[in-house]
Amino acid sequence: MKVLIVEDEPKLAAFVKKGLEEQSWEVDVAFDGQMGSSLALSNHYDVIVLDVNLPKINGFELANLLRRENLRTPILMLTALGTINDKISGFDAGADDYLVKPFEFQELIVRLRALQKRNSESGPVTNLLKIADLELDLNERIARRGGNRIELTAKEFGLLEYFIRNKGRVVSRVDIAEKVWDIHFDTGTNTIDVYVNFLRKKIDKEFEHKLIHTVVGMGYIMKEFQ
Repeated sequence: MKVLIVEDEPKLAAFVKKGLEEQSWEVDVAFDGQMGSSLALSNHYDVIVLDVNLPKINGFELANLLRRENLRTPILMLTALGTINDKISGFDAGADDYLVKPFEFQELIVRLRALQKRNSESGPVTNLLKIADLELDLNERIARRGGNRIELTAKEFGLLEYFIRNKGRVVSRVDIAEKVWDIHFDTGTNTIDVYVNFLRKKIDKEFEHKLIHTVVGMGYIMKEFQ
């Protein structure tokens, strides 16, 4: 089982991570909501463990954001906020379970296993992003346009996913560098332009209607047929 922990308290995050790894589970940790969003949307997890009081994006907002992106991964809220209104807010935001701190670690294990089992018994969920006749299957890591499969490298796939998630919005080279490459943009390199051209050749060149457009002086935009 692969688990994402979004928790801003390093000692607690390390404690939970160590305990889950002793169960032979694979664990990633994010220390703020923005990092949690990036990891959750770019990797497959069986369960997400989510604190509420997080920097940048709080847990309720993050859960809501992930559900708006059609991410169906089970979410367990693990937080010190334990009133009935807090729990209602958590479930309304998209959480599947809610555990209040302080907690017994064995109870956390039991709840995570229950969420994972429930999710697996419901069958595989297609995590699909779409624009026009282009589809991106995040589970199988496959792109198709007009029903035809398009072979992409891992970086091209990540770039296309970023474009589709931001369809209709101009994204700058700085945005792409930080969100896809996870680096600060170097104005002396044309790496991003090169990869955008690679992607265009694969998803646009053979099709009458182009999806990726250059906005001079600003960046790129992915939009449906005009």
